[in-house]
Amino acid sequence: MTPEPAAGGVALDADLVARITAHLEVLYPPEQVAETLPRLLAVVERFAREHPELATSLRPEPFDERDVVLITYADQVREPDRAPLDTLREFLSERVGGVINTVHLLPFYPWTSDDGFAVVDYEQVDPALGDWDAVERFADSFRLMVDAVFNHVSSRSPWFLGWLRNDPAYRDFFITVPEGTDVSCVMRPRPQPLLTEVEAVDGPRLVWTTFSADQVDLNYANPNVLVEMTRILLDYVGHGAALVRLDAVAYLWKRLETSCIHLPETHEIVRLWRTILSAVAPDVALITETNVPHEENVSYFGDGTDEAHLVYQFPLAPLVLSAFHLADTRPLQEWAAGLRTPSPTTAFLNFLGSHDGIGLRPVEGLLTRAEIAQLCDLAKAHGGGVSYKVNADGTFSPYEINAVYFDALTEADSPEPPSRQVDRFLASQSILLALAGVPAIYVQALLGSRNWLEGVEQTGRLRSINRRKFQRAELEAELDDPRSLRHQVFTRLRERIAVRIAEPAFHPNGEQRILSLDPRLFAFERTAPDGSSRVLCLHNVAGRAYRVVARPEDGLRVRGRLVDLVSGDTVSTSASGVLECAIPPYGVRWLRAD
Repeated sequence: MTPEPAAGGVALDADLVARITAHLEVLYPPEQVAETLPRLLAVVERFAREHPELATSLRPEPFDERDVVLITYADQVREPDRAPLDTLREFLSERVGGVINTVHLLPFYPWTSDDGFAVVDYEQVDPALGDWDAVERFADSFRLMVDAVFNHVSSRSPWFLGWLRNDPAYRDFFITVPEGTDVSCVMRPRPQPLLTEVEAVDGPRLVWTTFSADQVDLNYANPNVLVEMTRILLDYVGHGAALVRLDAVAYLWKRLETSCIHLPETHEIVRLWRTILSAVAPDVALITETNVPHEENVSYFGDGTDEAHLVYQFPLAPLVLSAFHLADTRPLQEWAAGLRTPSPTTAFLNFLGSHDGIGLRPVEGLLTRAEIAQLCDLAKAHGGGVSYKVNADGTFSPYEINAVYFDALTEADSPEPPSRQVDRFLASQSILLALAGVPAIYVQALLGSRNWLEGVEQTGRLRSINRRKFQRAELEAELDDPRSLRHQVFTRLRERIAVRIAEPAFHPNGEQRILSLDPRLFAFERTAPDGSSRVLCLHNVAGRAYRVVARPEDGLRVRGRLVDLVSGDTVSTSASGVLECAIPPYGVRWLRAD
């Protein structure tokens, strides 16, 4: 199971060995550290020996304005008699090559449920999708981001089945608790029971299942699990992963009589993996996925050098949605004005849509309960749904809105002309593209999808509403039809992305200053890190035209002749530095000082 020390392995730096040792000492007692350290070092040595080319950094900085992520399933686009991974790579290369440079492939391993997030075998590619060669071809075409679904495995994985048989190789790989154990203080992201009864060879056991009965949590208190998962993490990097998404990482370590979320040991494991990657593959970035309130989320930056390079910006989606529904950007402004990252090598991963729903926990304290309830009611009225979590007192609270973002913004059966719906949607995506951070666009947004209600009926799961897959010929016919909604959304969004990646002021770490103008307007200035460019970004979240007036006392710094990067039009400030310009309903103006 876990490797022996590698004969003839490369010598590891003494400082690296000391740092790995220090991480283990936080996690385990001395006798376990002494037994685990040589095996963990053997894993790192073997990787360094097999991939010496990854030890030298080739990127001067982790991210820049050219980095845009597309989130997609590996079989998102299919065609007969061809591996979906190859079909998708070719489709994306033809349609967005040169515009989107990074692709997040959602789990492509053998799985049993949750559309890939109940992994049967971490070390295999689902043969229905392709093989590791196809994954590596993807990595040759795009900067590749992969999922490390390391909190849990499928209940039908060989690991869990071996554990049920009392196979010594998997002893203590999973967590059991006695009948009647009080787990009421454990944070529950799902309404299902935390514990699932299973039948082992020696009788029934209660096993820990944070997300579902088919997703059994691993036991990182067993150092064998940590060694094995570290080996698999490095294996993904060896197959071409340039970014690794740590799925549900907040729940990694469990300790009874705690909430079992964000425990110090969890952060220590992230620090350990960052230490190892920094030494043997310094261009590889860690991304933490933690659908929690903002202050908890940003804790995974650590001190800016020792944990995640990127953290998901979960509050953005519900805050932008609320801004458009209420025609009021003030909560969005107040939140954005306080955003900071702890170092130039860290950034937010900004997104409005993903394979999951629109999380609501991250806006606790940012929106009122009434405003959150209103979002839920609007989502249902617009054809979507709402999923709930269980509170410690047994009550339910809204956990996420289930809808594609287009329909979360647009009323079902709306009498509006499609062009107006596209304007509104594009305004929301423009906020995503202009904000400080790395933008991530969900494939359903790029393709102008609507709620897939048939999928919900087929699977009985609300999350299927934004997980539709496509036949390539049918999809391309729609994309090539100028009359179709898909064509309008795809063409305009691709053009907007092209504007973003050509503008240095949109560097993820460029300065961002929020301007408080009219509540209907989300306005901010972005400045390139070297000061070479400054852009005033104006986004109208209301359905009527607006005359913008911005003054130096409002925080406006751009002056003189300004070029609109979106339309090509020009406008000038007055001699005193006052800007006056019109912005149409759901309009966007990105004004660069010329």
